[in-house]
Amino acid sequence: MCGIVGVVGLRDATPLLFGALRRLEYRGYDSAGIATLVNGHIERRRAEGKLDNLGIVLERFALPGVTGIGHTRWATHGAPTEGNAHPHGTERVSVVHNGIIENHAELRAELEQAGQNFTTETDTETVAQMVDLHLKQGMTPSQAAHACLKRLHGAYALAMIFAGHPELMIGARHGAPLAVGFGEDEMFLGSDSLALAPLTRRIAYLRDGDWAVLSRHGAEFFDLDGTPAPFEIKTSALPGGAIGKDGYRHYMEKELHEHPLVIGQTLQRMIDPATRRVVLPELPFDLATIPRITMTACGSAFYAGLIGRSWLESEARIPVDADVASELRYREPPLARGGLGLLISQSGETADTLAALRSLREAGQHVLSVLNVAESTMARESDIVLDTIAGPEICVASTKAFTAQLSVLACLAIATGRARGTIDEAREEILVQALLDLPGRAAELFGLAPMIQQAAQIVAEARDVLYLGRGSHFPVALEGALKLKEISYIHAEAYAAGEMKHGPIALIDRNVPIVASAPSGRLFDKTASNLQEAQARGGRLLVFTDPDGAARMERIAECTIVLPETHAFAAPILHSIAVQMLAYEVALLKGTDVDQPRNLAKSVTVE
Repeated sequence: MCGIVGVVGLRDATPLLFGALRRLEYRGYDSAGIATLVNGHIERRRAEGKLDNLGIVLERFALPGVTGIGHTRWATHGAPTEGNAHPHGTERVSVVHNGIIENHAELRAELEQAGQNFTTETDTETVAQMVDLHLKQGMTPSQAAHACLKRLHGAYALAMIFAGHPELMIGARHGAPLAVGFGEDEMFLGSDSLALAPLTRRIAYLRDGDWAVLSRHGAEFFDLDGTPAPFEIKTSALPGGAIGKDGYRHYMEKELHEHPLVIGQTLQRMIDPATRRVVLPELPFDLATIPRITMTACGSAFYAGLIGRSWLESEARIPVDADVASELRYREPPLARGGLGLLISQSGETADTLAALRSLREAGQHVLSVLNVAESTMARESDIVLDTIAGPEICVASTKAFTAQLSVLACLAIATGRARGTIDEAREEILVQALLDLPGRAAELFGLAPMIQQAAQIVAEARDVLYLGRGSHFPVALEGALKLKEISYIHAEAYAAGEMKHGPIALIDRNVPIVASAPSGRLFDKTASNLQEAQARGGRLLVFTDPDGAARMERIAECTIVLPETHAFAAPILHSIAVQMLAYEVALLKGTDVDQPRNLAKSVTVE
């Protein structure tokens, strides 16, 4: 969610900080600010709303200085106002913070009793006021920061600068990611390596509970006891210019058009072109002996996992339990000894999924994660990572990362089936070919834009929309409904088509469009029957199908969108792109902020 950047060096800090905040816009935010040291004093500029508003403030009131911190805030404690925008602080210290300080109310009462004067509603100001009190008591900045950190409960990534210390910056993390960037005569802090990509590719990640003291010459790392802590400088794989729109109107439009490339790149990592067999990296466990899989994720990643569950159960014949990550660890399900925890995340920093990972590990499960960020916390804490080769995904609503996750899960299902002897070489060849055909089929979808735009006209006029699907296409319906809600703000619900007569059919009238993912195959007749019942009650049917299903659908559907023919195994990936395209076209008609929908964050790093 929130984004942190920091710089200490020789160059003007504000342009560097503002540019890094631009690269963090994809995380979602509702206010922004920058603080620098000017002649030894702390000055700051803040603004409610988008970064453009902060840019206007900076044009009117310049902010010099070579040491500074910046922040994009997604409101948790306190409304999204300029007054609550970060950085927070006093004349002695300025602080930016991602996360939640869970004991802030207790600490605030204690600090107010000691005479500290609070001016905001935020939990972050508690950190600044506590450090300020320690500084007034004669501690050095490092001593004051360390003493404060030992009192904090909750999740945080912090960056601090101090009046009178022009070459000093302190960063700390507990439960929220923070990267230290190493430059030439300058050092950086960032929420992730993308923020720092044009500035440096030499990155060290703070371990959970560690903090670092930065000068322009380097950094010292410490654990919470104050003992020097180990760290490793790695070269980030992210190029500095990876985030342009390339002429598209929105990042989402660009990322939709990257589906074919991303699917192809991901499959190239997992399929041997010579043998046309799935080849996984060496695993620290035997897929043949795993008794059960527990899959968990959040949002779209969870829906990808549900499709993956269908593939794993049908092809590998292995039982798969699925829970959203925010429920799994609190439900405390009994887990099979030697089982596998399968976790899916774009960022690798999702707080609930990371907490679920740790609970699965404590329960003795092997941990396999499907991730798009190789340098993330989840990557470091997993037994094995299967990479999605999606590149940076800037739009808050996930698109290409979703199909990359599906591509990995499809390959995992095939490899697990071969390991368990539930599919033979001939079946693997058929499934692999279906996957290899996908990039070409996905590219053909963009020729369907006029038909999808026609369907979008109907959806955009609605207040409520139903999405339907069966089998592995029920999660496709869930993904379609989520995307529509996220970027168009239209209420949408997804149901398994067989559940229509168990309640949802009561909602159907001429004003409630029904979007269905209904490819031909063994479940087609049952889905068509459900849709016919809806059409008989006035429902306006918008159906994604294939050439074989189109003839029957045209008799009952107001709009039939005929997708390229593909194998049933791969069809959910193709249909997922189509429902994402529909959501995008509806959002255009509604005039919403497609890339940065209200109230949403790209990476949810607090519970």
